[in-house]
Amino acid sequence: MIPLVIGVSALSYAVIIFAPGDPATLLVDREQMTAETYTAMRIELGLDDPAPVRYVKTMRSLFTGELRSFRTKQRVVDTIAERAPATLTLGVLAIIFGLVFGTLIGVAQATRPYSRLDDLGTILSLTGFSIPHFWFALMLIMLFGVRLHWLPPSGIRPIGSSDWNPIAMAPYLVMPTIVLGTGLLAYVARFVRSSMLEALGQDYIRTARAKGLRERIVVLRHALRNSLLPVITIVGFILPLLIGGAVIVENVFALPGMGRLAVDAVFARDYPVILTVTIFSAIAVIIGNLISDILYAVADPRIRYG
Repeated sequence: MIPLVIGVSALSYAVIIFAPGDPATLLVDREQMTAETYTAMRIELGLDDPAPVRYVKTMRSLFTGELRSFRTKQRVVDTIAERAPATLTLGVLAIIFGLVFGTLIGVAQATRPYSRLDDLGTILSLTGFSIPHFWFALMLIMLFGVRLHWLPPSGIRPIGSSDWNPIAMAPYLVMPTIVLGTGLLAYVARFVRSSMLEALGQDYIRTARAKGLRERIVVLRHALRNSLLPVITIVGFILPLLIGGAVIVENVFALPGMGRLAVDAVFARDYPVILTVTIFSAIAVIIGNLISDILYAVADPRIRYG
């Protein structure tokens, strides 16, 4: 994991510094900019050092918690701590939404294959695969926020409130959760359907039915549990898509999360913030895959790790 994080950080830093734009020109008033002020700003930001030296200094400051934003001069760790709860809350809700409803749809399709219900589930899954996040978000805002006034169109809490009251925040998170979790729902539904169809054709399922067990017990306790391994696998791989989707969703719904912070940092050429968000996202993906590996043994006791 450590070499992977180092590789991601080095590649990300190279992409950032070679991207068009100069942070110094964005931080100095163009009307008051002179050669002296421009040079002084580059020295203050450490942009005059060679790229390898800047990378080492940046990484040292990042992991000691002293890396500061070019724009606000605030410690990036403190900024991330302020924005992370919103992104984590949205991500957890999207994962729960996608796993629960995706599993239900997949099980319903597998127990009634090639029926109208199966066709409807296939259409929903294909729609979830193909629908763009930004378009889906705008359509939900227009319908439920603007026309019907059922849900607030933006924000994460009522205006003037600063606490994390779940009841007050719930209406603000409904549409973002649906938009972000739709892609995961589609993946889970397709994988559960295919895995369940394979499991329902196995000999141990026929044996369980021959013993007189109820169909619900056969499906849930025997077939579904043995179909979870592919689902656990895609949860680890879906995290990058959730993080990338959060960037779009948070900007459309004006959520104060890490995705919106990353977009603002890109436009401001705030290298420390961009790099920190990228590394935190990479670490989250790595940990997600590690958790998926661990959950294999929970879903299938036959798996043992040395």
